[in-house]
Amino acid sequence: MAGIKLKNIRKSYQVEDRNVPVLNGIDLDIPQGQITVILGQSGCGKTTLLRLTGGLEAADSGEVLWEGNHKTAFVFQEPRLMPWLTVWDNVVFGLNKEKIQALIGTVGLSGFEKAYPSQLSGGMKQRTAIARALAYEPDFIMMDEPFAALDYFTREQMQKELLRVQKVKHSNILFVTHSIDEALILGDRIVVIEKGLVKKVYPVETPAEERNLLNDGFISLKRDIINNLNFMN
Repeated sequence: MAGIKLKNIRKSYQVEDRNVPVLNGIDLDIPQGQITVILGQSGCGKTTLLRLTGGLEAADSGEVLWEGNHKTAFVFQEPRLMPWLTVWDNVVFGLNKEKIQALIGTVGLSGFEKAYPSQLSGGMKQRTAIARALAYEPDFIMMDEPFAALDYFTREQMQKELLRVQKVKHSNILFVTHSIDEALILGDRIVVIEKGLVKKVYPVETPAEERNLLNDGFISLKRDIINNLNFMN
C-alpha cells in the first residue's frame, strides 16, 4: 500500500523517576490520497503517533516506513504564524513564491494577502497555516487538532474548507482529533487509538459531500466508535 507503514511502534517518556509508556506496539498502514483520522481520548498517544510519523520525534523501537519521498508539513492547533508578516509573507516564508497566489485563493483568502495575523479571524489564521503547509508541497500534511480552538460554526466551515482543498490538491493528510463527529465528517479512514494501541480501523466509504451524521448508518457507526472508546464525546 503506497503511503506510510508503521511497524510495532513503541514510545515512552521519563516523568521524574517513572517510565511512562505512551505507544505500546502500533501497527498501521496510512494510505496516500486520503484523510486518515487518528481518534482517541486525551492522553491516548494520538499526538505522539502523529509526531513520530512526521519525524518530529523518534520511536524507542519499531519502524516508520515511507513509500517514496517523505517530506512533511504540520498544521497545529495554534496557527503559529509570524505576527510581523502578512498573509502573503507567512505563506511564502522561506519558500519559492511560485503558485502562492493560487494557493491563497484555494484556501479562500484572496484579498487578504496584505493583512497581518492580528487582523484575521481564527478561521482565517488557520487557512493561512494550511496554505503555508501546502506551499511546502509536502508528501503528507500532519494536522494536530487544527480546529479544536475554533467556535462551532467556524470549525464546521473549516472542515468543509479542508475537504474542498483536499479534493482540489489531492493532499495526503494524517489528522488527529478527539471529536467523533469531526472524524466522521473528514475521515476516509478512522483509526481508534486506546492506551497506546490501535483498537479498530473504520473505513468510511460514503463520499464526504454526501455524509449526513443524522442518518441511521452514521448514527450506528458513531455508537460503535463510542463503545470502542468507552467514553461519550
